[in-house]
Amino acid sequence: MQSSNQWPKVYPILDASFIPPTGRAEFLRRLGGGLAEAGVTLLEYRNKTGAETELLADAAILRAALPSKQVKLILDDRADLIDKIGFDGVHVDAGDLQPAEARSLLGPDRIIGTFGGGAAGLLPGILEAPADYFSIGPVFATRTKQTSSPLIGMDGVKRLRAEAGPGPVLVAIGGITLATAAEALSAGATFVAIAGALFRQPDPAAEFRRWLVALG
Repeated sequence: MQSSNQWPKVYPILDASFIPPTGRAEFLRRLGGGLAEAGVTLLEYRNKTGAETELLADAAILRAALPSKQVKLILDDRADLIDKIGFDGVHVDAGDLQPAEARSLLGPDRIIGTFGGGAAGLLPGILEAPADYFSIGPVFATRTKQTSSPLIGMDGVKRLRAEAGPGPVLVAIGGITLATAAEALSAGATFVAIAGALFRQPDPAAEFRRWLVALG
């Protein structure tokens, strides 16, 4: 999945905060099955606060519900668990493993994503990192992930694309809605990452289909 035309336009990030504490397993089975039917091909599972046992249990259900031939699953932070849970890659940010460490651990065929830059521009030397995609943002304010970083807006997406050049895969993240997704893509994002805009909806699968139709 290293060619830019192989990436989906929409990248759901399932934060553990969207999973109800009761009926967790059944919720994930239904959610995963619905998203697979809706056409999701790339999804990240993020659990910053749960115990490792919870993470492993959730990951097993998601992997079973989202067939590996159809959906690439990314785990946030925990490169050490990728082989154990059968996921396809990892997203590492500041404070996690460096992309080079993740690549050394996982080998050449796994997907590795990392933070590429924000209001101050691309991180120095980041495009030389052995990563498949680089997230940029936050574009807008978000309630899903706590951050004090300045918002970059659409002008920031354009600046970072100009700085990166046409090749690197840039993912616009932070407060993206269906009303702003197409503009983010036009501004230079290869695809957009969404969390609350999808998983706060009563039917995330139906909402994802709406995004696919709208973005074409």
